[in-house]
Amino acid sequence: MKISCLQENLKYGMNVVQKAAAIRTSLPITNNILLSSENSRLKLTATNLEMAITCWIGAKVSKEGAVTVPAVTLGKIVTELPDELVEMEVSDREVLSLNCGNIFSKISGTGTEDFPTVPQIKNGINLKINAGDFKKAVLRVAFAAAADESRPVLTGVYTEFNGKELTLAAADGFRLSVDKIALLETVSESDKIIVPARTLNEVVRLINDNDPDVQITIDKEKNQALFRLKEIEIVTNLLAGNFPPYGQLIPKEYTTKAIVETAAFTRGNRVARIFAEGSGIVKLEIGGSKMAISARAEEVGENKSEIEAAIEGHSNKIAFNGKYIADVLAVIHSSEVALEMINPQSPCVIRPVGDNTYIHVIMPMFIQ
Repeated sequence: MKISCLQENLKYGMNVVQKAAAIRTSLPITNNILLSSENSRLKLTATNLEMAITCWIGAKVSKEGAVTVPAVTLGKIVTELPDELVEMEVSDREVLSLNCGNIFSKISGTGTEDFPTVPQIKNGINLKINAGDFKKAVLRVAFAAAADESRPVLTGVYTEFNGKELTLAAADGFRLSVDKIALLETVSESDKIIVPARTLNEVVRLINDNDPDVQITIDKEKNQALFRLKEIEIVTNLLAGNFPPYGQLIPKEYTTKAIVETAAFTRGNRVARIFAEGSGIVKLEIGGSKMAISARAEEVGENKSEIEAAIEGHSNKIAFNGKYIADVLAVIHSSEVALEMINPQSPCVIRPVGDNTYIHVIMPMFIQ
């Protein structure tokens, strides 16, 4: 193989695929990135067997071929290369030579025979979604997925499509996020799947202004899905199992509703968390025309902020993990947010004012 391309293009390609390369694995070849020529372009592929990312970049192909090289090594080298033309050539002994400016490197590679084959997903259910809308929805939902692998189904995002509507939901046992977005085309059949949250986070990381839409193909027989952007494809295994009936977790009524400025709530919670070290508990007290945000720790001290609130119903109080409040407020971009609660022991609903598609539910913390 003999190929040349711009350093900035190679760096971009490496940034796209490198996170899919395995770090700790019993199959060392998945630590590598596959470089190959395809249709007068350089194709970069990485996989950890659960997810595979492929990216195509512009290049001049003088000789067809392919090789795999350690992802970490190649990534570090490419980052340090000058912004010039990179010339790459593979020897008969699978050694990749890189020449760029006054830097000359050789990386010991391996053949492609043992590199895992990336699944080809051509048939299945097809979805087409505006890229910006999809990115916004994933960011508003995926953070609520569980990080603990003890219940694998909760590490995913429940994804349901019906007609021209897509619903995303994630829960970790302490909180729940649900968002709905419109599809660009009516889906051929309704269904539901569970996509690993880390896959969706990778997809939105790779969305840029050049991507008008995201195309998704779901193969239920293989239990896999393909996400296609302009020059990138992400293939992922889907999670098996039944997602909890999240609709039952959303309270249908409330006794207290408070509407507050998002920025003021964010600032009050941020200060309170300084005083909530250890327990993480932040208390909210709602009454009159104010919402008080407070925290106390013996070794630190105590803090209380009061912000204006439009209140419906009677006075109430509740306590949360301050991090959970910070997480949801970070993805709400409306100027005001509504809190709906029943009592200190019941889940609290948080909604952006003026946006009926998104809902977040947080379980309270019990305090004396």
